[in-house]
Amino acid sequence: MEQVTIEELKNVHALMGVSDDHLKWILDHSKTVEIEDGVCLVKKGESTEELMFIIEGRLVFYMDVNGRQVHYFTFENDETTGGATGVLPYSRMKVSPGFSYAEGKLRGIRIHKQYFPELEQLNPDLIQRLIGYMTERARAFATTQLQHEKVNALGQLAAGIAHELNNPASAIARICSELIKRLQRNYELTEKLLQHKISMEHIQSIRMLVEMKENDPSAKIKLTMQQRMAKEENITDWLEDQGMLGNHIAGETFAEAGFNSDDLESIRNNVGKEPFIHVLHWLENLLHSQRVIKDLQEASTRISHLVGAIKSHVHMDRTNELQPTDIHTDIENTLTLLGYKLREKNIEVKKKFCNDMPQVPAFVGELNQVWTNLIDNAIFAMNNNGELIVSTTCGSKNVNVSIIDNGAGIPKEILSRVFDPFFTTKKVGEGTGIGLDLVNRIVKRHHGEIKVSSIPGKTEFSICIPRVQNPEANKNPQ
Repeated sequence: MEQVTIEELKNVHALMGVSDDHLKWILDHSKTVEIEDGVCLVKKGESTEELMFIIEGRLVFYMDVNGRQVHYFTFENDETTGGATGVLPYSRMKVSPGFSYAEGKLRGIRIHKQYFPELEQLNPDLIQRLIGYMTERARAFATTQLQHEKVNALGQLAAGIAHELNNPASAIARICSELIKRLQRNYELTEKLLQHKISMEHIQSIRMLVEMKENDPSAKIKLTMQQRMAKEENITDWLEDQGMLGNHIAGETFAEAGFNSDDLESIRNNVGKEPFIHVLHWLENLLHSQRVIKDLQEASTRISHLVGAIKSHVHMDRTNELQPTDIHTDIENTLTLLGYKLREKNIEVKKKFCNDMPQVPAFVGELNQVWTNLIDNAIFAMNNNGELIVSTTCGSKNVNVSIIDNGAGIPKEILSRVFDPFFTTKKVGEGTGIGLDLVNRIVKRHHGEIKVSSIPGKTEFSICIPRVQNPEANKNPQ
């Protein structure tokens, strides 16, 4: 193996400008390494005690993310990494968080961290330069992690929305199939009516009865299970007395439409006993068809509502400028999009909204990230059957939003750090990819303020946003 020379070290970005005497000292206290392409240098959990200067080749680092190796960073002899990798001076890294592989033939030198104090005495400027590379490396790692979290969060949100859309879409498919059968059967049932010479007056009287039931205010009152069963039993008993239970007549359909045994008896007396059985089948088919059409309308409305919530949430069809927005609507849309998570944990949502919420100028897409992150964090913090409270108040100058959960709370020792850049208590892939640091910056961009208080059983994030914004001040946020 050919030993690294001083001339080669002069070409390492991190060592450029270092005197020959100092480079010789580095060579004397290091060892030359050559590693073939594809070889794993360090595995996750292995101790890291050496600094490496890369002469040629590249070192590719993969983070272990839930048992999967994900590319995070590439070290090579360039201006970005300086050709310096491994343990850098003042690094607190003890073991590797991932896996490092050689790409191409990797050649360089390694120096043990035990020599760092002596190197600092010899060349403090070099130590400061290496610390700068370490800071940039930490920033790059954090940025990459944030990107991975965002992609993962987007995937989770997309999967949740797909699940939300699939339910009404599947319902529409089932309803359409049922409706086709009912419409085809309508031809046969109508022929039977004509055979028994059911008059136009009979049809009109039945139609008037159905419309009266639809317009009856009491029909809009949701019945309890016990009340529904009582109505069904009333009709079923009447049908049994008439000897009609064997004709596949569903008492449930008539009960849901608001009919009772007296209504059916009135129809029988009007059309005659013999034609009545055919009228009964025809009417049951009609009422059932109307019911499934209403189900179809509800399912399609659900899809339309979800699509509208998505469009509003991601701020589609608007420019990235201050726009007036209804914060209540934005929060409602966020709750809709996170509905699958709320249902998974059976979380009760209580909304305590002020009655006079004005439209607030905002970067709507960004502000929606605030609601998403805070509500998602609250859901994550709670166990099953938790309680989420979203309350708003409106003042003459500001609007205030509070998001409160009854989870375990944030430990006192880390409460002051929750808004620090890249700080998280979640594993990779569990968050929204939008840290509280970014939430804080978004709120500040709106010249607002965010506060947090937490005790076991109650964590509250409070956001205060001015009702009036200065567009010029928002262009260059700090």
